[in-house]
Amino acid sequence: MQIVFYLLLTLIVFVAMEGVTWFTHKYIMHGFGWYFHEDHHQPGYPHVFEKNDFFFVVFAIPSILLFYFGTWNGINFLFFIGLGILFYGIAYFLVHDVLIHRRFKWFDKTNNYYLKGLRKAHKIHHKHLGKEEGECFGMLFVPLKYFRM
Repeated sequence: MQIVFYLLLTLIVFVAMEGVTWFTHKYIMHGFGWYFHEDHHQPGYPHVFEKNDFFFVVFAIPSILLFYFGTWNGINFLFFIGLGILFYGIAYFLVHDVLIHRRFKWFDKTNNYYLKGLRKAHKIHHKHLGKEEGECFGMLFVPLKYFRM
Protein backbone atom coordinates (compact mmCIF):
# COMPACT_ATOMS: atom_id res chain seq x y z
CA MET A 1 0.00 0.00 0.00
CA GLN A 2 2.91 2.34 0.71
CA ILE A 3 4.22 1.96 -2.86
CA VAL A 4 0.86 3.15 -4.22
CA PHE A 5 1.14 6.26 -2.05
CA TYR A 6 4.67 6.91 -3.28
CA LEU A 7 3.72 6.43 -6.94
CA LEU A 8 0.71 8.71 -6.51
CA LEU A 9 2.89 11.30 -4.76
CA THR A 10 5.37 11.18 -7.67
CA LEU A 11 2.55 11.69 -10.17
CA ILE A 12 1.03 14.58 -8.17
CA VAL A 13 4.41 16.32 -7.97
CA PHE A 14 4.94 15.80 -11.72
CA VAL A 15 1.57 17.46 -12.49
CA ALA A 16 2.15 20.22 -9.92
CA MET A 17 5.47 21.06 -11.58
CA GLU A 18 3.51 22.36 -14.58
CA GLY A 19 2.06 25.04 -12.30
CA VAL A 20 5.48 25.79 -10.84
CA THR A 21 6.88 26.05 -14.36
CA TRP A 22 4.08 28.33 -15.52
CA PHE A 23 4.53 30.63 -12.51
CA THR A 24 8.33 30.65 -12.82
CA HIS A 25 8.21 31.28 -16.55
CA LYS A 26 5.67 34.11 -16.32
CA TYR A 27 6.85 35.93 -13.21
CA ILE A 28 10.54 35.11 -12.87
CA MET A 29 11.86 34.35 -16.36
CA HIS A 30 9.79 37.16 -17.86
CA GLY A 31 10.38 39.30 -14.78
CA PHE A 32 13.53 39.82 -12.73
CA GLY A 33 15.19 36.72 -14.27
CA TRP A 34 14.91 38.09 -17.80
CA TYR A 35 18.70 38.46 -17.98
CA PHE A 36 19.00 34.65 -18.07
CA HIS A 37 15.93 34.06 -20.28
CA GLU A 38 16.35 36.81 -22.87
CA ASP A 39 18.72 34.94 -25.19
CA HIS A 40 16.14 32.16 -25.44
CA HIS A 41 13.77 34.61 -27.16
CA GLN A 42 16.31 35.76 -29.73
CA PRO A 43 15.82 34.09 -33.12
CA GLY A 44 18.72 32.09 -34.42
CA TYR A 45 20.73 32.07 -31.19
CA PRO A 46 23.82 30.21 -32.47
CA HIS A 47 25.22 28.60 -29.33
CA VAL A 48 24.72 25.08 -28.01
CA PHE A 49 24.10 26.48 -24.54
CA GLU A 50 22.03 29.50 -23.58
CA LYS A 51 22.01 31.58 -20.42
CA ASN A 52 18.46 30.24 -20.12
CA ASP A 53 19.94 26.80 -19.31
CA PHE A 54 20.69 28.26 -15.88
CA PHE A 55 17.08 27.47 -14.99
CA PHE A 56 17.71 23.74 -15.51
CA VAL A 57 20.27 23.94 -12.72
CA VAL A 58 17.90 25.93 -10.51
CA PHE A 59 15.20 23.28 -10.89
CA ALA A 60 17.67 20.41 -10.45
CA ILE A 61 18.92 21.59 -7.04
CA PRO A 62 15.68 20.87 -5.11
CA SER A 63 15.40 17.47 -6.79
CA ILE A 64 18.98 16.57 -5.86
CA LEU A 65 18.47 17.70 -2.26
CA LEU A 66 15.21 15.74 -2.01
CA PHE A 67 16.98 12.61 -3.29
CA TYR A 68 19.71 13.12 -0.72
CA PHE A 69 17.39 13.66 2.25
CA GLY A 70 14.94 11.10 0.92
CA THR A 71 17.51 8.32 1.22
CA TRP A 72 19.13 9.35 4.49
CA ASN A 73 17.70 6.50 6.60
CA GLY A 74 16.12 4.38 3.89
CA ILE A 75 13.83 5.69 1.20
CA ASN A 76 11.10 8.06 2.36
CA PHE A 77 8.51 10.36 0.76
CA LEU A 78 11.09 13.09 0.01
CA PHE A 79 12.75 10.76 -2.49
CA PHE A 80 9.50 10.47 -4.45
CA ILE A 81 8.93 14.23 -4.45
CA GLY A 82 12.41 14.55 -5.96
CA LEU A 83 11.51 11.82 -8.44
CA GLY A 84 8.43 13.75 -9.59
CA ILE A 85 10.58 16.84 -10.15
CA LEU A 86 13.17 14.76 -12.04
CA PHE A 87 10.52 13.16 -14.28
CA TYR A 88 9.10 16.59 -15.07
CA GLY A 89 12.60 17.85 -15.87
CA ILE A 90 13.12 14.95 -18.28
CA ALA A 91 9.74 15.63 -19.92
CA TYR A 92 10.57 19.34 -20.14
CA PHE A 93 13.92 18.59 -21.79
CA LEU A 94 12.39 16.16 -24.29
CA VAL A 95 9.43 18.37 -25.19
CA HIS A 96 10.95 21.86 -24.96
CA ASP A 97 14.56 21.41 -26.04
CA VAL A 98 14.32 18.35 -28.29
CA LEU A 99 10.86 18.49 -29.86
CA ILE A 100 10.03 22.21 -29.91
CA HIS A 101 13.41 23.94 -30.28
CA ARG A 102 15.17 21.00 -31.94
CA ARG A 103 18.41 21.53 -30.09
CA PHE A 104 18.87 17.83 -30.72
CA LYS A 105 17.48 16.23 -33.88
CA TRP A 106 15.92 13.19 -32.20
CA PHE A 107 12.22 13.70 -32.97
CA ASP A 108 12.45 15.87 -36.05
CA LYS A 109 9.23 14.80 -37.69
CA THR A 110 6.11 14.09 -35.72
CA ASN A 111 2.48 14.01 -36.72
CA ASN A 112 1.27 13.54 -33.16
CA TYR A 113 -1.76 15.77 -32.51
CA TYR A 114 -0.76 16.61 -28.92
CA LEU A 115 2.88 17.38 -29.74
CA LYS A 116 1.89 19.55 -32.70
CA GLY A 117 -0.42 21.54 -30.39
CA LEU A 118 2.41 22.07 -27.90
CA ARG A 119 4.68 23.24 -30.69
CA LYS A 120 2.08 25.74 -31.95
CA ALA A 121 1.53 27.19 -28.48
CA HIS A 122 5.25 27.61 -27.95
CA LYS A 123 5.63 29.35 -31.31
CA ILE A 124 2.98 31.84 -30.20
CA HIS A 125 4.96 32.36 -26.99
CA HIS A 126 8.13 33.08 -28.95
CA LYS A 127 6.54 35.55 -31.36
CA HIS A 128 7.07 38.07 -28.54
CA LEU A 129 10.79 38.92 -28.42
CA GLY A 130 10.54 41.02 -25.27
CA LYS A 131 9.57 40.08 -21.76
CA GLU A 132 6.19 41.84 -21.92
CA GLU A 133 3.01 40.71 -23.64
CA GLY A 134 3.83 37.03 -23.34
CA GLU A 135 1.34 34.20 -23.54
CA CYS A 136 1.39 30.40 -23.25
CA PHE A 137 3.77 30.09 -20.32
CA GLY A 138 3.02 26.43 -19.65
CA MET A 139 4.76 23.52 -21.28
CA LEU A 140 2.72 20.30 -21.11
CA PHE A 141 -0.76 21.78 -20.62
CA VAL A 142 -1.59 24.56 -23.06
CA PRO A 143 -4.96 26.10 -24.04
CA LEU A 144 -7.14 23.86 -26.23
CA LYS A 145 -7.25 26.46 -29.01
CA TYR A 146 -3.71 25.46 -30.06
CA PHE A 147 -4.88 21.94 -30.76
CA ARG A 148 -7.68 23.24 -33.00
CA MET A 149 -5.48 25.51 -35.12
